[in-house]
Amino acid sequence: MKIVIIFGPQAVGKMVVGQELEKITGLKLFHNHMTIELVSHFFSYGTEAGKRLVQLFRKEIFEEVAKSDLDGLIFTFVWAFNEKEDWDYIDRVCNIFESKGGTSYFVELEADLDERLKRNKSPLRLEHKPTKRNLEFAEKDLLKSMEKYRLNSMVGEIKKENYIRIDNSNLSPEKVALMIRDRFNL
Repeated sequence: MKIVIIFGPQAVGKMVVGQELEKITGLKLFHNHMTIELVSHFFSYGTEAGKRLVQLFRKEIFEEVAKSDLDGLIFTFVWAFNEKEDWDYIDRVCNIFESKGGTSYFVELEADLDERLKRNKSPLRLEHKPTKRNLEFAEKDLLKSMEKYRLNSMVGEIKKENYIRIDNSNLSPEKVALMIRDRFNL
């Protein structure tokens, strides 16, 4: 059982890289907006109820996958490195899989701001993430989050054996997925 966590700032390409990785590994993609979009029909993700429900659904899916006969899961996440709560959350997610004998893999994506702003408007992103279709709000949220959170790690900060950091500013999602597959023998 494997859990591949693809993380990085908004619009860096986590979902599309996850889609390509799913194609070449058979691991199932669980991108973070799958739960956000479900819950947002009833409660904004910014509300206490919205956050609680998103976390509940994710935890239940993680637990079911971890005890299933699936090969594993690809999960995408915007990790705020200056928030202890996010570090703790990643530890809890990994523990669900590792407690069942699974292995955790960490893939950090980074891209320059101009590229992320362009990707923020891509048709594929908007197709899978309806809450991002208000482009003015989505862009302001992307820029505002950079002021409040550190969304890429500092060199040496992640001390995991199965870790790779990729600047995908000028790489295709297919190329990045191949790099991940080959690095971790997925």
